[in-house]
Amino acid sequence: MTSEWIDRQVATRALPVSAEAIDRIIAGDSVPVRQLKRMIAAVAVSDASVVVTGPTGAGKELVAEALHRASGRSGPLVAVNCAAIPAELLESELFGHEKGAFTGADRARTGRIEQAQGGTLFLDEIGDMPLALQAKLLRVLETRRIQRLGASTDTPVDFRLVTATHRDLGQSIEQGSFRADLFFRINVFTLTVPSLAERTCDIPLILARMISEHMCKNPAADAPHFDLSAIRALSAHPWPGNIRELKNVLQRAFVMFPGRMITARQVRDNLLGMAMPDFSDQDHDMPEPAPLPGELPDPSGIQQAFDKMGDIDLRGYIRDIEVAMIEAALDKRCGNVAQAADMLRLRRTTLIEKMKKYGIRRGLDA
Repeated sequence: MTSEWIDRQVATRALPVSAEAIDRIIAGDSVPVRQLKRMIAAVAVSDASVVVTGPTGAGKELVAEALHRASGRSGPLVAVNCAAIPAELLESELFGHEKGAFTGADRARTGRIEQAQGGTLFLDEIGDMPLALQAKLLRVLETRRIQRLGASTDTPVDFRLVTATHRDLGQSIEQGSFRADLFFRINVFTLTVPSLAERTCDIPLILARMISEHMCKNPAADAPHFDLSAIRALSAHPWPGNIRELKNVLQRAFVMFPGRMITARQVRDNLLGMAMPDFSDQDHDMPEPAPLPGELPDPSGIQQAFDKMGDIDLRGYIRDIEVAMIEAALDKRCGNVAQAADMLRLRRTTLIEKMKKYGIRRGLDA
C-alpha cells in the first residue's frame, strides 16, 4: 500500500478526518509514526475490519482508540482482552446470556458485542481466542446477528471490528490454532505499530504527553524534568517493553525525583537500574550544561563592550541578566515555574530559590 494511495484516500473522504484528533491520542512525529497516522486517517471512516499488529506494549490499544475517534461512529469503543479472560467465560463475555442460561446466571446480561452497537469492538490478543469461539465470531461477522447464551432468537448488531495481536497469525493458521477463514474475514487492513526502539526520537513527545496526563490526574504532583543527557540516555536504551516500559520509568521518576532535574547518570542508575538516588551529593542531579541558543548575545562580544564601557559592576550585571531571563521565561510560560525552569535548564527548586532571592513572586503564589 503506497504513500500515494494513502494520501489519495485521505483527500477524497466525504467526512473530514481530523489529524489533530489522531495526534491527541498517538504522540510522536517519527517517520514510522507519521506513516501509521496517515494510514489510520485513510481507513478510519471505512467499516472494514482492521488487524493491528506490533510488539507487546507498543500501543496497539491507542491505534484502536484513534481509529474509533476518527471514524465518526456514534457508539462506544468496547475493548475485550481475549488473553485475560478464561476461555470458559469469554463466550458469555462477548455474547451475553439470558437469565438461567447456566449455573450462576441469576439475571440477563448484555455481551460486549451488543454493547458496541453503533461503535467499535476492539478484540485485543485475538490470537488467544479458542477455536470454537472463533467459529462463532465468524458467524457474527457474516450475518451481523448474535444470539445470547440461553436465548432462542437472534439480535441484529452493527459494529466495526478492530483486532490486535502480537502473534504471527499466519504461523498460528499453519499450527491449527487459528482459523484461516476468520483471518481473511478480519484482515481487510493491517496496521503495524512500530516498537519504541524504532522511534526513539519520539521519546520527548511521549514523555511530555505522559507527564501532562499524570498531572491532570494528580494536580498536586511535582513533575520531574529530563535534561538533554537524560533524553540521550533514554534514547540509547533498547526498550524491550516498549511504551509500557517507558511509562513505568516515568512513574519511577515521579517517585524518586519529584520536581528535580534528571540526568543521564540518574536514568541509568536509578530509573533503569532502580537504585535509590543519593541526594547528599548536590552536584549529582545537576543538568549537563547546554549550548546557548544563537539568538542570545555571543560572549565573545564582551571584549568590545569593555572597550566602550570601561569598568563594570559584574555582580550587578549578572543579577540583572538573571532577573531579566527569569522574568522572560515566566512570561513565555504564563507564570508556570516548572516550565520556565525547563526553558532555563534549571531544577525547579533552584529557580524558586533564585526567584525568592530576587523578589520575583510571579508563579509562587499560584
